[in-house]
Amino acid sequence: MTLKDVKTEQTVTVQKINGSGAVKRRIMDMGITKGVEIYVRKVAPLGDPVEITVRGYELSVRKADAEMVEVQ
Repeated sequence: MTLKDVKTEQTVTVQKINGSGAVKRRIMDMGITKGVEIYVRKVAPLGDPVEITVRGYELSVRKADAEMVEVQ
């Protein structure tokens, strides 16, 4: 399952980050790394962006980026 598929008000744990290069580095720079817990706060009406809480701060992630984050 990817971060894009998670329903609102659920908490998940990051298993793996797919992708490579600058995109993967940007996701990791936002604090989304393996083993971190992510709480999905809201999803925009059309599904993009997804608002999450990670490491104590709020973050908006594009659906394309959320699709690269495998969670459990």
